[in-house]
Amino acid sequence: MTEAVTISERAARRIGEILRKEGDGAMLRISVEGGGCSGFQYKFDVEHAQAEDDLVIARDSAVVLVDPASVPFLTGSEVDFVDDLIGASFRVNNPNATASCGCGTSFSI
Repeated sequence: MTEAVTISERAARRIGEILRKEGDGAMLRISVEGGGCSGFQYKFDVEHAQAEDDLVIARDSAVVLVDPASVPFLTGSEVDFVDDLIGASFRVNNPNATASCGCGTSFSI
């Protein structure tokens, strides 16, 4: 499977910090669910188990899982971490999104 999602250096550093606090074997799962103000929304969870068909992206100390149903929505995306005036958060730069909400957590295709 080709790598559908990339992780920026800033995001990898922050994910690594979060996962270290969660204990051995912790991984970040990114998924897409229906909902949000634009139709779809990103969901971030810490997990300790990987499904056989997960897409696994590893960069430095960050391990990110994406379930097969979410991969088509995230193909070509980059996960970044931003710390600006409105706060610190992960931001998904998704070329498939035709519109997104102001906070960047939901999108439409």
